[in-house]
Amino acid sequence: MQNGEIGAGFDSYLAPGRPVTWAARAVHGIGDDQLAGAPRLRDLWPSVKQSLQECWVVAHGAATEKRFLRVFPFHGFGPWVDTLKLVRAVFPELDSHSLGDAVGALGLGSAPELTTPGFRWHDARCDAVASLVLLRHVVAVANLDDESPEVLCRPNLAAYVNARREKARKA
Repeated sequence: MQNGEIGAGFDSYLAPGRPVTWAARAVHGIGDDQLAGAPRLRDLWPSVKQSLQECWVVAHGAATEKRFLRVFPFHGFGPWVDTLKLVRAVFPELDSHSLGDAVGALGLGSAPELTTPGFRWHDARCDAVASLVLLRHVVAVANLDDESPEVLCRPNLAAYVNARREKARKA
């Protein structure tokens, strides 16, 4: 994302190295037949590394992406911006902070990037685009345009923690 514009990105299936489970097929809509002949992450590494070099990495619940990139321990990507943490910090009152729920609750579902043909939740590229839409919204709502970008890496979650405690107390 540059100047609020979200680019086309990179899109490729990856060979999982094992058969796709029924649960993964149900969530992602991808089966073994679609992955036949797909490259391994290691095969795509040169282009992934070149694309992400000197870039911030944005993801909703960044631990998943970090887990995949453990294969390359010295990848050097970052800093990491976790939109899950940002949404929790800026909108602690939301019932759910999952990617799709947050996008819906914040009225972002009609963003042009999320209404393109072929957009579907739980597709890695589409979820990455949705994370960028959320980031753009958080920056605007929290008035972070003129702040140091590093503020995005360590959001203050005190309001979220307090909201969760209050919710648990009332339950």
